[in-house]
Amino acid sequence: MNPSVASLICACGIAGLFYLDRERSVRTSKALWLPVAYLWILGSRSVSAWLGVAPSSGTNVQLEGSPLDAAFFALLLAAAIIVLSRRSKLTRTFLVANWPILIYYSYCFVSISWAYYPDVAFKRWIKSFDDLAMVLVIVTDRQPIAALKRLISRVGFLLLPTSVLFIKYYGDLGVGYTPDGLRMNTGVTTNKNSLGLIVLVVLLVVLWNVRALLRDKRAPNRTRRLMAQATLLAFGVALLQMANSSTCVACFLLGGGLILATGLRVMKGRPARVHALCLGILLAGLLSMLFGGQSMVTGALGRQSNFSGRTEIWAAVIPAVSNPIVGDGFESFWIGPDVKKVWRSLAGWWHPEALNEAHNGYIEIYVNLGWIGVCLIALVLISGYRRAVAAFAMDPTIGGLMLAYIVVSAVYSITEAGFRSPQPMWVFLLLAIFSASGVVAGLIGGDRLVLESGRHAFGSTCDSAHVSYKVQVSYCVCTSVVVL
Repeated sequence: MNPSVASLICACGIAGLFYLDRERSVRTSKALWLPVAYLWILGSRSVSAWLGVAPSSGTNVQLEGSPLDAAFFALLLAAAIIVLSRRSKLTRTFLVANWPILIYYSYCFVSISWAYYPDVAFKRWIKSFDDLAMVLVIVTDRQPIAALKRLISRVGFLLLPTSVLFIKYYGDLGVGYTPDGLRMNTGVTTNKNSLGLIVLVVLLVVLWNVRALLRDKRAPNRTRRLMAQATLLAFGVALLQMANSSTCVACFLLGGGLILATGLRVMKGRPARVHALCLGILLAGLLSMLFGGQSMVTGALGRQSNFSGRTEIWAAVIPAVSNPIVGDGFESFWIGPDVKKVWRSLAGWWHPEALNEAHNGYIEIYVNLGWIGVCLIALVLISGYRRAVAAFAMDPTIGGLMLAYIVVSAVYSITEAGFRSPQPMWVFLLLAIFSASGVVAGLIGGDRLVLESGRHAFGSTCDSAHVSYKVQVSYCVCTSVVVL
């Protein structure tokens, strides 16, 4: 087929998906377009890359970055701050409820003081607030669960079909090559792992949506919405196969399995069984490593027993850190002098100086923030997991999805830098933790926000709303302490 004809068909198909998925009864804020635009870029390529003005790779690029990209993220952050200032009470409540995340961000700020390039680390720290701001825009929406569904649809309807179009008809855009000269399908992204990641985070919500629509036969416009979501699910599964990202395939099977398992009647209202299920998954992975099952597992996923060279990177990176307690400073290891030790250890590699991550989220935290950072990220994961289980006890539908994202992010970060900012997995981990906290604290229930303030959903100034706010804040803080 002619690429122009294929592009026209793709554009019509995308418009058709948006048309089928429309739901007039849902009134989400127009500010939702901010995280949508943010994920469009995070899930594809930088603005400068799309415009063909991206700077060439090198140390100076890592230090200086792209002014155009910096301006884009700064504009989104400024707009998000304006939105959140109008929802200040809700924003403050969610932040207080998620104090482990605030402690983590605070320590990241302190670590700038010992970074080799403190000015670069500070800029990256400011940029990392985009993730937090976009998550807050979603969870403080008047209908946060509907906002999440609409967010995923807007991101998925554009990026997934376009990725297929690029791979099939625009090889110069959708296909790349590894350093070994092997072909890899990249779609709208720049490498196969990035493509697999954006497909993964989208597919989990899509699967959750499809399951809900299949069960709820009274849902408004159920048939056409189910058609749109099922089509998106099919695109996602096909792209996972095209991307050939073993980590993302395994994580989708894990997360999808948790979503389906937590939706069973035998699991609802029984958090102990959820704990047992997650513990069983963890033990199965540990036993496979202890008893020589690693080669079998990685072989089944299409990887070598050394995780495609990752273990060699880990062995070189871990001892290269000068201060194991505090690390090299926020996002500073790969631009500091310690990285030269890694290059020397990997002297036989093809361009080891091109490495810019450890391909392990926990090791990535370690080299930048030391053991203190690892402990803090563990606190974030453990508190998030416990809140997701508590949310599951209160609302199994929402809690099951949030639990899946938290567990998947923990597993994904074993072979990829899942806690790095800006990165889709980190965004959805924050989103899952904030959403679970909202359910536990009574701020989010069903498909609407329980606590309202501000204009319309955020603008009521009546006494009852004010009293409700005080009660919800107190309950939120107390519940967070109990859950932890």
